[in-house]
Amino acid sequence: MTPKYLRVLEFDKICARVAAHTAFSASADLARALSPATEPADIARGQAETTEARALIDQNSEISVGSARDVRSFTKSARIGALLQPVDLLDLRQTLIAARTLRRALARLGALYPRLAERAAPIAELPVVTDAIARAINDRAEVADHASDELARIRRELHAQRARLMDKLQRLIGASSNAKIIQEAIITERDGRYVIPIRAEAKGKIPGIVHDTSASGATIFIEPIAAVEMGNRVRELERAEAREVERILRELTARVAAHAEPIDANVAILAAIDLAFAKAKYSAEINGVAPVIASPEGAKQSPNRNLEIASSQKTLLAMTPLQLLDARHPLLDPQTVVPITVRLGGEFSILIITGPNTGGKTVTLKTVGLLALMAQSGLHIPACAGSRLPIFTGVYADIGDEQSIEQSLSTFSSHLKNIVEILREADARSLVLLDELGAGTDPVEGSALARAILTHLLDRKIPALVATHYAELKAFAHTTPGVQNASMEFDVETLSPTYHLTIGLPGQSNAFAIAARLGLDAPIIAQARNTLARSDVELETMLAQIKRAQQDAASAQAHAEIAQRDAEQRAADARRKLAEIESTRAEILERAHGEAQAEIQLAREELNRLRQEWRAVSLARAFVENEQTKLDELAAQLPTPPPAKTAAPVSLPLAPGAVGIGDQVWVARLGQRGQVIALDANGAEVQVGNFRVRVKLDELGERIAAPESAREKSASQVSLPDAESPGVEVSLRGLRADDALDALEKYLDRAYLAGLPYVRVVHGKGTGTLRKLARDLLRAHPLVASLREADAHEGGDGVTVVKLVSR
Repeated sequence: MTPKYLRVLEFDKICARVAAHTAFSASADLARALSPATEPADIARGQAETTEARALIDQNSEISVGSARDVRSFTKSARIGALLQPVDLLDLRQTLIAARTLRRALARLGALYPRLAERAAPIAELPVVTDAIARAINDRAEVADHASDELARIRRELHAQRARLMDKLQRLIGASSNAKIIQEAIITERDGRYVIPIRAEAKGKIPGIVHDTSASGATIFIEPIAAVEMGNRVRELERAEAREVERILRELTARVAAHAEPIDANVAILAAIDLAFAKAKYSAEINGVAPVIASPEGAKQSPNRNLEIASSQKTLLAMTPLQLLDARHPLLDPQTVVPITVRLGGEFSILIITGPNTGGKTVTLKTVGLLALMAQSGLHIPACAGSRLPIFTGVYADIGDEQSIEQSLSTFSSHLKNIVEILREADARSLVLLDELGAGTDPVEGSALARAILTHLLDRKIPALVATHYAELKAFAHTTPGVQNASMEFDVETLSPTYHLTIGLPGQSNAFAIAARLGLDAPIIAQARNTLARSDVELETMLAQIKRAQQDAASAQAHAEIAQRDAEQRAADARRKLAEIESTRAEILERAHGEAQAEIQLAREELNRLRQEWRAVSLARAFVENEQTKLDELAAQLPTPPPAKTAAPVSLPLAPGAVGIGDQVWVARLGQRGQVIALDANGAEVQVGNFRVRVKLDELGERIAAPESAREKSASQVSLPDAESPGVEVSLRGLRADDALDALEKYLDRAYLAGLPYVRVVHGKGTGTLRKLARDLLRAHPLVASLREADAHEGGDGVTVVKLVSR
């Protein structure tokens, strides 16, 4: 882009406004140096970064470049060996911290703001620099005492020595014998030496070295001899301190020089991101939007959703014309500026704008040109969403009076010189803006020259917007394919322009209407009309007819739009009512379904309760009847016993130390025989069938048969045979819930009839659903006395140990 035309379109003022939103000088320099890009990828990146930054700002994000500074001058000094000062190093550290903070913040938000995160990703954190500066430089931009052990030692001694010196001088000042000698009771400094002020006439009263005299000569400043030695020591320590501070600063400077390249790169990245933030803030200021950009660089898909790719400029103008919707000039007062809608491309590549002076023609040209430059610079434009712009390799403008007084060029010559330059440089990918084409010379020759220039632009397919007063150019646009008329409207009633642009209709001459409105006599106006050439009258008549036809079409379109809106509203109302009916029906069905489900659930719960009660009753009845039958049969088979004493079966305890692992023992508590599998001082663990029990030693014994007489006596005491044992463990794993519960119920019945005191229910861990269902059934079952979760060595929460009721 040629700087001359950027200046004509006032692009530099836009850059200055963007720069005002930057946070530090490096980004401000970038803003002032903004230049429109012509590569689609560069434009897409710029627009994407501005859009993402605008989204961040709209979210009230506190992400920024913080207290960054342009420290590249410091790294340059460090490279050549110049000593960096503490304040320079502090700025360096703060800038590196700001870069680190920004990179981490954008990395966390990379999914939302990928372009900004990608831009910040190369930032180097450089802790070797920031940590070294932090250790040596405090927040007051001073070399800290702890910067080195030597500096800390020197400053401690210096502090003590200075305190002793101050104390010595203070005692001299405060001595009553010196009251008439001391001019003022203060300690001051001259040439790096601590002195006291005494009266000039008392010179010699206090031996010492005179370092200064007051302007009036009434006061002399002496360093008492008694304090000279102390003062010398203070100066020595101060010089030692200065040498150590310089050594520390040189060390830090060397470290900065060693990392100068990544530091400079960090500053450049910070500046680029801050520029994106500044563009976003300016976008918010002008209420800007990201335009849709059409590129002529080849048919391919761009990563930017606002960047479309066309195969050629001809295709570009046919498919994606320039279209600015309610565009506003960004340098005009937003409260008073009148938005314009401009189209260029498709059926026409040249737009000829006519209308009154100060009616907005020049502003229209500048608005189109300036917004094209802004879009290609990564800036949002003040227009409505959906505005579209091609990518122009050059924007050329001949606007205003650019004549040079030194060159003594006339207005016509100045314009023509610019036009010659423009025609030499512009091509089909350029945008040409010509204000008052052909003005400043004889109207006949000027209009002829203007038609020839427009024909040249049309033949070379160069897009152009042209402002003119020539009536001949209106007819040229009306009769020439590829050229379109447009006009700035004028209100005859108020005698003022409306600044509205109307495409497709040329501007009418309003001289006669204005004259009549202002009261000029009708005969004079009629005579003026008669002097017009017939062609001019016919042209104005044609324009009036076109305007009336256009107004009629606009009115018809407005009525059609109203009717369409009414129809759409009625359709929307009908859809809304239908949706309400469907919603009500769905609510009723859902409520009824819920109520039915609740009733079904209650019925199921009641059925389960009745089933459990029935099972318990029927099981007990069947068991009693079965046992009674067995008793009756056995009793019938036994002879009548003789009278004798009855001796109950006994279990004799084992002698201490007589039991060992593997022994068969009688477990009195269970009435079962088992094998000892573990033994300690507190008891034994016995395997009873498939079940392990823990018992005390005194509960173990050998079973002793009852005496013969007792066996004969106990004929009436019948022991019922046990049912076949189902085993002390049941596994429910792999079964469906209903099948598992049914198997568990059957197992409990068989285990009870077999006389098992304890059983193990293996349901597994899994999701816990089967465990919950099994334990719920066990808690409610009439044959279950209690239950517990198995110990870890028994299977943990995948097994439930159940104690059955006694028979």
